[in-house]
Amino acid sequence: MAGMSAPRPLLGAVLLLFVSAAWGSAFPLMKDLILRLPVEDLLAERYLLASLTLLAFKPGCLRGLSRDTWVNGAVLGVMFGVGQAGQALALDHLPSAVSGFAVGCSVMITPILSLVLYKEPVRRRIWAGVVLALAGMIVFTVLRGVEEHEISVLALVVTLTAAALYSGHTLMLAHLSKRPSGFPAYPLTVIQLFTIGILTGGVAVRDGISVPTSLPDWMILAHLSVVACALGFLARSCAQAHVPAVPSQILMSSQPLWVAGIAVIWFHERLGWGMIVGGGLMAGAMLLALPSRTAGAVKPSGRRHLLALASRAAKVLADQRIKRTDPLQLLGEPAPYIAKGACLDAESCPWQTRSLKGGAEPSLERLIERATRIVRTKGLPGPGCCQSVTLLGRCLCDLMEESKQARTTRLHRWFRS
Repeated sequence: MAGMSAPRPLLGAVLLLFVSAAWGSAFPLMKDLILRLPVEDLLAERYLLASLTLLAFKPGCLRGLSRDTWVNGAVLGVMFGVGQAGQALALDHLPSAVSGFAVGCSVMITPILSLVLYKEPVRRRIWAGVVLALAGMIVFTVLRGVEEHEISVLALVVTLTAAALYSGHTLMLAHLSKRPSGFPAYPLTVIQLFTIGILTGGVAVRDGISVPTSLPDWMILAHLSVVACALGFLARSCAQAHVPAVPSQILMSSQPLWVAGIAVIWFHERLGWGMIVGGGLMAGAMLLALPSRTAGAVKPSGRRHLLALASRAAKVLADQRIKRTDPLQLLGEPAPYIAKGACLDAESCPWQTRSLKGGAEPSLERLIERATRIVRTKGLPGPGCCQSVTLLGRCLCDLMEESKQARTTRLHRWFRS
């Protein structure tokens, strides 16, 4: 499994804008197709086809996955799939404008859940983007008019719950993408889409499954499956590793702007003041959410991300730890070797007191031999090595320093000349 790469915020922002455009383009096509196909059947078919499309491009992407990857993919799919099923069931009892606004509230729910669940503070600039996005959502939905339709409180609660599930889906995906062990975006996307297709299919089988009956309808379904679902979800998973959860939710909430643009360009809908004001608010929100070029290098994505990186770095350093060497400059001369009988009085020689059999320290001869080998191997210049912690280390360093100063011509009074 690949390790974690350096964040590239601008690349993530571009991918998220593609996701928003792809999902925005799907809305008018779905609105046309559900006139001939039940919405539950359409959801089940598009997600199952999307998962099969990605699986066809990489048939072996699900091999060798860890248990955590399967569990996380299934949980993400359940969260998004339950939200889709609940939103589809509640749509029959809510005006489309009210339903769209309730789903758009996920842009406000995401930072609140981020504070509650992960204790991650949100910057004022991002809060301003959240407020602008929510204001633009109001202009594009509620203020454009609500058709005569009875509003069910239960359906509204279900739709708001779906919005909360979408926010939790975004937060969980962002949290998984920051794991030091790596983020398998492709197989995780396949598992998600397949799980969503199974859940929405369970809702659709109540009254049977209907399929498109004409070639244009199949073309619309292909666009919804391949572009909006397969590529959209894959781009979102890849982008989530580069952009934090709240800014990514702001960028993805710009779907009404893309829907309005498509309606004006392809369906020749009249451009009104509501579109202009709502589009301006959405554009301002996106500008506030767009990261700077140095955002990924200057600040990490959060305290938890820092702790994970520190833990991984500590583990790597522990495996490659090198003991500090005490450099000793011997001026190119061989280190003096003190014979075993060089000590005139064994009791007055502090280095020999622990060299007896069963002592806790090795003999002086072996210590000097080992130190001489290290010095000859390293050959590092330095002021000396008398910074050792142990008593024998300090005594050994003193001996070597005195030997260097005397240039082996005169030894300490403890040794025979």
